[in-house]
Amino acid sequence: MIIHGRRSGYDRPVTPPPAAAAVPAAPLTVAAVQAQAVPGEVADNAATAARLVRRAAERGARVTVLPELFLPAYHPPTLAADPAGTDVVADPETAVDDPRLDPLRAAARDGGSVVVVGAAVRRPDGRRTISSLVVDRAGDVRVGYDKQQLWGGERELFDPGDRGATLLLDDWRLGLGICYDGCFPEHGRAAAADGAHGYLCPSGYLAGSEHRRDLYYAARALDNTMYVVFANAVGGADPWRFNGGAAVYDPEGRPLARGADTGEEVLVVALDPVALAATRAAHSMLLDRLPDQGLTRSSLPA
Repeated sequence: MIIHGRRSGYDRPVTPPPAAAAVPAAPLTVAAVQAQAVPGEVADNAATAARLVRRAAERGARVTVLPELFLPAYHPPTLAADPAGTDVVADPETAVDDPRLDPLRAAARDGGSVVVVGAAVRRPDGRRTISSLVVDRAGDVRVGYDKQQLWGGERELFDPGDRGATLLLDDWRLGLGICYDGCFPEHGRAAAADGAHGYLCPSGYLAGSEHRRDLYYAARALDNTMYVVFANAVGGADPWRFNGGAAVYDPEGRPLARGADTGEEVLVVALDPVALAATRAAHSMLLDRLPDQGLTRSSLPA
């Protein structure tokens, strides 16, 4: 497993991905999780995550994606009041060594699976980020990606990431995003331009946002003819009540599995390289897109 850093793609024309015609040799089974975390209880939430990872691994999942900020819970009042208790600390090499995560490390090792889970991360330079931690099959934990597009009040608590990331697992390339990142077509397209076959999005969508929740990630899948794995928080109390709806979308944006708006769910789906290749052959937007598309402006008389 390799985490490959890349430019975001926002500040340059997007050209066809270098590996647009290449697809993985074998399927990859993934799990999208929706679950409720307890605000501020990192150790308890890590234990819950470990239980869900084991459940996914029993069904064959090689990658399990849990919601945004799942380890501390997405609860801004708690994140503001107790940064020391809610954050995990990353070293200069992005490694995280926090004993509260030991159950999650063990679950990854025992199941031979990779875990992507949301956390609040404190960096050596003092920056605080909304991040996806990646736990590899050996149980090692490192920061995989920092959220670039901060939403609303997140800007008062966190610093934005400055680059994208692609998780290289076997011969699958999986772009990493977090929640609001997926509302920007450029973000998913930057992953596709890096050759991504899939896009992993831990999220925290609030009750009342069901229309947007179900539209954005299906659109990112179809825009880029790639799989999308969308994990989401669920439960909680207003105004921080979340609406589930975790899903895995195929490269045409159709849900292969979707969770209910309430309750815990572990959705396990095999990503099929044959279906990926067939979709990209039939819908060749990645190859057909012009390098300067939309950048040239002309004025027309009224």
